[in-house]
Amino acid sequence: MPYLILTFVTVISTFILWVKVGMMSIYKHYDGPLYIIVAKTFYNPEKIRDLKLEINLNEKYFAAHLPGYPLLIRVVKEARIIGGYLRSMVFVNLLFTIFLAWFFYYFIKVFKISRLPLIHVIVFLFLPRFLVVRSVGAPESLFILLILLSLYFFEKEKYLLAGIFGGLATITKTPGILLFFAYFLVLAEKFLQSFEHRERKMQLIKDYLHYFWILLIPLALLAVFAFYWRQYQDFFAYFNSGDNIHLVYPFSVFDFKKSWVGTAWLEDVLFYYFIYGLAVVNLKNTKYRSFFYFSLIFFLAIIFVQHRDISRYSLPLWPMAIISFKNFFSSKEFLIVSLILLPAIYFYALNFLQYNIMPISDWSAFF
Repeated sequence: MPYLILTFVTVISTFILWVKVGMMSIYKHYDGPLYIIVAKTFYNPEKIRDLKLEINLNEKYFAAHLPGYPLLIRVVKEARIIGGYLRSMVFVNLLFTIFLAWFFYYFIKVFKISRLPLIHVIVFLFLPRFLVVRSVGAPESLFILLILLSLYFFEKEKYLLAGIFGGLATITKTPGILLFFAYFLVLAEKFLQSFEHRERKMQLIKDYLHYFWILLIPLALLAVFAFYWRQYQDFFAYFNSGDNIHLVYPFSVFDFKKSWVGTAWLEDVLFYYFIYGLAVVNLKNTKYRSFFYFSLIFFLAIIFVQHRDISRYSLPLWPMAIISFKNFFSSKEFLIVSLILLPAIYFYALNFLQYNIMPISDWSAFF
């Protein structure tokens, strides 16, 4: 029953936006159509040029859009499940948002994080920026699902599966590599603690053979770069894709002169820093050490991002914040205010969906 409720909530909340905005605006939303180009060409420069795109982008620009999500778009399109590339693009996102809602519910139950997992997952689905991202062509739902799967299997000491899903996360979006560093810190902490107990230390050394599976995470990213070398003759095409690397210096988002910022109205970014920073502090003593170290490393990375859209870049921290503030997010006061503000969340989403769109008039390249 809970899984049916989550499916219903996910689908209906998405359809409301689709109907109100219109599918053409949904299809145009950044960066969805760019993933279609990758799905059609798989980074082949000649095929990209043959599409004669209206938007003047260098062929290497598409290296910034990793292959995990486009591959699924291509699979769904070739399987003729829903139609062409445009429908497949949004269908994949909707499908994996449903899978994400299901698994996050299961995740909360298995780790006994809350007695109200259904409430927490519904709250999770309606973070305003996430409501937008899960309704268009975007890899975030897939990415967050893969992160949670990797964390789940790591905590269950199934390191092969943790490495596989971490690797899949990394070929979906490059911040997936942060899972590897989080797991490394967990293992380093265990090793330091084992110095007090010789037997535990010897067992840990034996277990390191199993821990090597987490190397699949950086190896997956190297595999993507090797594929770029084959397609572009440039192993570092991701870093040469243009102005797409936004890690600069701490709190560099607060510089309105930079091209990916462009405004001084940034007080909302501070609230994101506050909530996710507090989530990290609250998770410091959790027995699930990978939750803490992943949140810590991801948060530290986010404060280096020089981009207006911190709310999107920080989305993988959102389930960790739900876990950290479980009592607050299920409180009667929070739920009452959330219901009052639900229309405002939709007004925000409708406004944003009609604003952040690509200037496409010729759709031939995307069919």
